[in-house]
This record gives sequence, structure tokens and C-alpha cells, in this order.
Amino acid sequence: MLTIAILVFAVGALGGVVLANSVLRGRLPSWGLSLLHAALGATGLVLTAIVVLGGSEDGQGIIPVALVILIVAALGGFYLASHHARQVPGPKPVVLIHAGAAVVGFLLLCGGAFSLI
Repeated sequence: MLTIAILVFAVGALGGVVLANSVLRGRLPSWGLSLLHAALGATGLVLTAIVVLGGSEDGQGIIPVALVILIVAALGGFYLASHHARQVPGPKPVVLIHAGAAVVGFLLLCGGAFSLI
């Protein structure tokens, strides 16, 4: 299940790069892509949470830490979505923090899932 979560997060990250590019250029990103990015992130979070909270061996080690970091990234995403809903591009520093937290969480998730950490 963690492999599926990783694939879902990876696809969502591709959309996130496009969204961040728009915001960093001062433009309002696409609503459709924003919703897809959010849906993929939420799906990845749920799959990861199932593994961690389900008590399986796969949910041990660094995976719970990755989940917490990814939840923090999701909270940043909600904040950015609130700006988007007001038709205003999100603050650039928040975009960078959101992306940075997501990348760190994703790398920790990969490291834990594939026994690299």
C-alpha cells in the first residue's frame, strides 16, 4: 500500500510543480489542477495513515514521521487553497514551505518504504 501512496504522491507532485510555477510568477493557478493535486495528496495521506494506524510492520520506523510532515504540508495546502478561493495567488513563502515540507515528507516516506533509512 505504501508503494501506491508513493506513486499517488509522485503524480500529485507533478501537478504541484505546475501550480507552484504559476503562483511564483504571480498568476492564479488552474482550479482543476489544484483540485486534482489536493485529491491526490489526500489519497496519499489516507493510504499512508492506513498503514501507520493499522499497526503493520510497514508502518514502523520513519513512516509515522513522514506522515506527520506530510500532514503539515497538507495544512499549508489548505491555507494556499483559501487564497485561491479568494482569487488571489498564495504567498510565495508559503508555497515554498508547502513544497519543501512535501518533498521532505515524500523522501522520508520513500526511504522508509524501501528500507533506505
